[in-house]
Amino acid sequence: MTDQLKPGATIGILGGGQLGRMLSVAASRLGYRCHIYEPAAAPAGDVAHALTNAPYEDEAALRAFAESVDVITYEFENVPTAALDLLESIRPIRPNRRTLAVSQDRLTEKDFLTGIGLTTAPYRNVETEADLPAALQDLGAPAILKTRRMGYDGKGQIRFSDAAQRDWTGAPSVLEGFVDFSAEISVIVARGVDGQVAAFDPGLNVHREGILRTTTVPSGQPNGILTDAVLIAARIVNALDYIGVMGVELFVTPRGLVVNEIAPRVHNSGHWTQAGCAVDQFEQHIRAVAGLPLGDGQRYADVEMQNLIGDDIDQIPALLRQPRTQVHLYGKGEARPGRKMGHVNRVL
Repeated sequence: MTDQLKPGATIGILGGGQLGRMLSVAASRLGYRCHIYEPAAAPAGDVAHALTNAPYEDEAALRAFAESVDVITYEFENVPTAALDLLESIRPIRPNRRTLAVSQDRLTEKDFLTGIGLTTAPYRNVETEADLPAALQDLGAPAILKTRRMGYDGKGQIRFSDAAQRDWTGAPSVLEGFVDFSAEISVIVARGVDGQVAAFDPGLNVHREGILRTTTVPSGQPNGILTDAVLIAARIVNALDYIGVMGVELFVTPRGLVVNEIAPRVHNSGHWTQAGCAVDQFEQHIRAVAGLPLGDGQRYADVEMQNLIGDDIDQIPALLRQPRTQVHLYGKGEARPGRKMGHVNRVL
């Protein structure tokens, strides 16, 4: 394929959740079609040109999917390696496989980040439960044990308030030491096929029970902190030869910024861009993977994004009456505790 997709081309998206849904809408504005590949229920399928419901082990379905698209991207990074091998033999995958290898494993991710000179929380590899006492002895408590793979929104995590505590995740994990931080911010950064990098303003994140509740811009942090955050994000995407949008979460500490984690895709903390920028994070990602010029990401409004989680969906009638409020619902059926059902963007 050429670097720049022509209108009418098809973008394949691995994962059919809300991020895939919003990517499909953004792609349609630029004249592209989207084909979703999702083993389970797929809210993105409601707004996409095509949907394949099949497991990642179905080689025939994977092959047919890849042959129907011009480039492949993803809204969910934990795709099995064997499936990616088959897909990549047919069509390019953007962002690249190296990025997936780094982000799928928390230990690999932290080794990569520290290897390019960035600061993370102190950490130890905890391969088995037998490794836990020594890791706790090294790092002390408080600390947090996270599964190396598959954890998100607080899942697969155990907090240790006492070094004598002996809970176990049940899988190879990483123990992270305590970080004394005053705030968490995130940068939504994009890199194009030509190496151009563009970043949105860093947003201030508030989490509760391991789930992002709000992101607010401006973040209220000093300009020096914001500049450093954008430079860190740019260093990461350049080191990975990245194509697409990435979310980079950082802790603000007395000794500078500490990278919490990276997400090689559009990110929950970037939803505010839908109300605050002419080119939002979803269009930016489509532009990047399609080989188009990036938007500049300039913010023209102050915005608070609030996730609608579980029974928050009952607030919809009231939210629809609020001025300067954008409501985004994800088309999910059952509202369960901890399940993201939608979000709102309030222009402040």
